[in-house]
Amino acid sequence: MGMNRRDFLKSSAAVAAASAVGIAVPQEAAAAAAKGEEGWRWDKAPCRFCGTGCGIMLATKNGKIVAVKGDPAAPVNRGLNCIKGYFNAKIMYGADRLKTPLLRMNEKGEFDKKGKFKPVSWKRAFDEMEKAIRRALKESGPEGVAVFGSGQYTIMEGYAAQKMMKGGFRSNAIDPNARHCMASAVVGFYQTFGIDEPSGCYDDIELTDTIVSWGSNMAEMHPILWSRVSDRKLSDPENVKVVNLTTYRTRSSDLADFEIIFRPQTDLAIWNYIAHEIVYNHPEVIDWDFVKEHIVFAVGPVNIGYGMRRAGEKSLKEGKYSAKEMEIIKKEMAKKVSDLEAPALAPYGYKAGDEMKNTPGTLKHWLISFEEYKKSLEPFTLDYVAKLAKGDPDEDLEAFKNKLKMLADLYIDKNRKVVSFWTMGMNQHTRGTWDNTLSYNVHFLLNKQAKPGNGAFSLTGQPSACGTAREVGTFCHRLPADMMVKNPKHRKIVENKWQIPEGTLNPVGNQHIMKIHRDIEDGVVKFAWINVCNPYQDSANARHWIKAAREMDNFIVCSDGYPGISAMVSDLVLPSAMIYEKWGAYGNAERRTQHWRQQVLPVGEAMSDTWQWVELSKRFTVNDLWGPYTLRNGKKLPDVRKAAEKMGYKPDTTMFEILFANDRAKKYKIDLNSFPQKGFDNSECIGDSRNVKGSDGKVFKGYGFMLHQYLWEEYAWFGRGHGHDLADFVTYHKVRGLKWPVVNGKETFWRFNVKYDPYAAKHAKEAGLKDFAFYGPLAKKLASGDLKGIKDKKKTSIANKAKIFARPYMDPPEMPDNEYNMWLCTGRVLEHWHSGTMTMRVPELYRAVPEALCYMNPKDAKKIGVKNGDLVWVESRRGKVKVRVETRGRNRPARGLVFVPWFDERVLINKVTLDATCPMSKQTDYKKCAVKIYKA
Repeated sequence: MGMNRRDFLKSSAAVAAASAVGIAVPQEAAAAAAKGEEGWRWDKAPCRFCGTGCGIMLATKNGKIVAVKGDPAAPVNRGLNCIKGYFNAKIMYGADRLKTPLLRMNEKGEFDKKGKFKPVSWKRAFDEMEKAIRRALKESGPEGVAVFGSGQYTIMEGYAAQKMMKGGFRSNAIDPNARHCMASAVVGFYQTFGIDEPSGCYDDIELTDTIVSWGSNMAEMHPILWSRVSDRKLSDPENVKVVNLTTYRTRSSDLADFEIIFRPQTDLAIWNYIAHEIVYNHPEVIDWDFVKEHIVFAVGPVNIGYGMRRAGEKSLKEGKYSAKEMEIIKKEMAKKVSDLEAPALAPYGYKAGDEMKNTPGTLKHWLISFEEYKKSLEPFTLDYVAKLAKGDPDEDLEAFKNKLKMLADLYIDKNRKVVSFWTMGMNQHTRGTWDNTLSYNVHFLLNKQAKPGNGAFSLTGQPSACGTAREVGTFCHRLPADMMVKNPKHRKIVENKWQIPEGTLNPVGNQHIMKIHRDIEDGVVKFAWINVCNPYQDSANARHWIKAAREMDNFIVCSDGYPGISAMVSDLVLPSAMIYEKWGAYGNAERRTQHWRQQVLPVGEAMSDTWQWVELSKRFTVNDLWGPYTLRNGKKLPDVRKAAEKMGYKPDTTMFEILFANDRAKKYKIDLNSFPQKGFDNSECIGDSRNVKGSDGKVFKGYGFMLHQYLWEEYAWFGRGHGHDLADFVTYHKVRGLKWPVVNGKETFWRFNVKYDPYAAKHAKEAGLKDFAFYGPLAKKLASGDLKGIKDKKKTSIANKAKIFARPYMDPPEMPDNEYNMWLCTGRVLEHWHSGTMTMRVPELYRAVPEALCYMNPKDAKKIGVKNGDLVWVESRRGKVKVRVETRGRNRPARGLVFVPWFDERVLINKVTLDATCPMSKQTDYKKCAVKIYKA
């Protein structure tokens, strides 16, 4: 009896699922599945979506991906996928996939910013880009050329973009949308450890007995990890405890032993309460041997502002911000200390009603004594924190107090291992860096960090926010492997490796993603290129940035697979190859790096972002880019053209020849007869059967060398021997990822722990330490003082030590009042990825969740006269959107707060949100602003 397609797919899926969980498969079913898969080629790859790093298997036939399943050999997901993961193929085949470059033109065929999009050749597209970049450099210097990068770049794409931007254009105005998702975690790592990224790994889930989620709806945002949490809980339900701290009830609450609904921003106070319980009421649980040998205490300024626009900036002076908006923005310069935050700020010398004059956020900090740290905790009693933090007005105060006490007891119990997970709830926060450092405080006091089953662990949102944003260093202030543009030694290392003249790299790296938007509005940035992201949908206070993009004198380019809001806002749209149409690599939240091969040819004339950057580099020479510039701050970039000549470069040598097609690159040969190249397409290196006409108008035949391997190996060189060690290109194609540092072929599970981390063992031996070495090199010489300031400028070395920080509770800049009486929180839902640009094109995911909803408490809905399904306006000082009310959904806010996800471009909720950021990390706070809601 034959099988139809539906029966076959059912059978094949069943066989795959059974195999993943170790169930024996009937021979008949296995045979039917094998027959149906005849002619399919299966290959491994990572999932396109979140930062978990799940592995999938892709089947291709006749040049198209025909099936996706979980990879049973992948250690992260062990054969399981979440609902998005199963649709990795369908995201590539939407009906409106971009297939050719599109330029705004008038009827004469000339570029016209007010014109309509019309198809153009790749050559015409690059001609227009070249013209716009030359103009931007002439009028604004390197600061006038900007890139909206991404935590969704492949590692090779991000590295290529960085080389051309920083080494070619000498511009540090490249910043990833990862700035929005985990910059606070990064600065928290730097400040605490002196080096980036988590010390633990996902194996902690199976090894711990206490899992606390802080502002992270793992059930929807990291569902595969939540399945592991669920499995751990259900395997030992009496002993294993799960706690969910959140500002509204989510699906993660369903598994929890108890949930704590806290008022937005007060997680700062709750962390301090736990530390207060330890220090004041249970000092016997402090592991003083560990603390004295491995930890120091530190503090920084508290009057750091909120990362908004500052007085004197051009667009403020020109009146582009309304009086209502200025009510909040003025707090960036000065604010009055409120009754709520006054007790927390008292140890720092402030009282209620004092004017706090703010200076722009600083990373400055200094050493303090334990007694000073203890003094900072004194206000955080159970009574103060409970009244401050209780987020559900209908919850009994004593019941809330009891939950706080139970939470503290779980951490304090010496017989318990504890893992603290968080994502955007702690990172998207005007004090996000503080919040991150506070998490480590509790774990350090108890010696429950960097050990199996113990640790504070920041989960990442995007698939390569770690690998491409953080490790490659595509932030405006960074270089590869934790190096910084402001450090002359770091710049010299990079210049030597890239074989560019000393002095080429720009030392000023302050154009983070929100500053790029503001610089476009101020008229400084004249050219901006959007790569693998959707900044005109995903940035807070979006109305300002959309208006600036369309009305200011600039040229905006968007490379994308689909025509999202950012593409529609732009002047030129370039069709990008999507994930499995190119070779690539991602790095995820547990430091796991994974590679994949190109599975199919790109759709239409789409080409990868790597190719787009490399082709652009052909348009600019030594003479074009390496002359002198004066930056806005008065700093001068030297003319390095003569130095380039001494290195053998001519005035007309292109950046392509220097940065990409150099002798080092050409050593990486095309070898179609050997692994991993054999049997796989490689559109950039050898061209392909589409015969796409490239940037020169001729059919693109490939670069003739293994560009991907070159970019990988050159990038990986920076981390090897420095605690960021990565394996070689070929090895990653044989394995399901490796957690760096990879030393002698072995991955590292727990960093800083002598037993597991060879770098910790090396540093500990040199320093005479026993169990740990916190060997990160950044900010390891500090002055000393008290909570109010530096008293002794002499710097003390704190090599191999980590820090516990004194950080107070402070109010956010905007809170509900009589006019705007509700909190708004934004975020994601399980079925859609970020701005929905891909997942809204998948029919099954679209049907499951076709629109963004305003999740509201039924009592609030009744109060304003609406019911489930009605339309309301959600309005802030910045804008308003119309959205449908949901009072019975998966997200269940307490009175006073609403949740609206941001995946739906028709419900552009980021017109409403506030572009306040953590002043230290520059990460936007999407989790709290004040709104009013009324019937539409």
